[in-house]
Amino acid sequence: MSSSDPVVSTSSMFRRVAAALAVASALAVSACTVQPLYGGATASIAPGEPSARVASIAVKEAVPRTAAGLEVALRPAQEVRNHLIFGFNGGAGQPASPRYLMELEVLQRTTETATVQRSNDDNEPSAGAVRLTGTYRLVDPVTTEIVATGTRSATATFDRPVQLFAEARAERDAENRAARELAAFLQLAVMQDLARL
Repeated sequence: MSSSDPVVSTSSMFRRVAAALAVASALAVSACTVQPLYGGATASIAPGEPSARVASIAVKEAVPRTAAGLEVALRPAQEVRNHLIFGFNGGAGQPASPRYLMELEVLQRTTETATVQRSNDDNEPSAGAVRLTGTYRLVDPVTTEIVATGTRSATATFDRPVQLFAEARAERDAENRAARELAAFLQLAVMQDLARL
């Protein structure tokens, strides 16, 4: 190295490398094509987009049916339906002329998850779990064609206290939590189905 060669300091070289890395990462991030499933709040909604189609879904009342080992969940089914109507339309209620009808069936299974032995020959449940299973069919009301089907489940646990009213209230709260979670799972499943159409 001669005395006429310029001296490059390490801090100046570090700044150049950091700037080059910043430019490279900005280019890499700009190439991403990931889009939110529900769409942006400011984005315009074209008639064929999933978010516009979701807002045109009417949820029918749950049909009571029986299945082996499962209870028909009328009150939790209504909870799931209410959450779906609110989620699909943002609280605006059912659409006047729906593009799709959602048929919904909700089954419930309540199980004991833990027991406590209070005496030598008596075991009492101390915890339980509520499992809701929702099956849906999306139907075109004009052609009666089934557009999409699916099944999702949600589970919520609860304590079983000694007092009967407290136990009943804890179980009902678990049903409400499971219904809210199941509605979110069903809404996401329907969004995915419509995005594939």
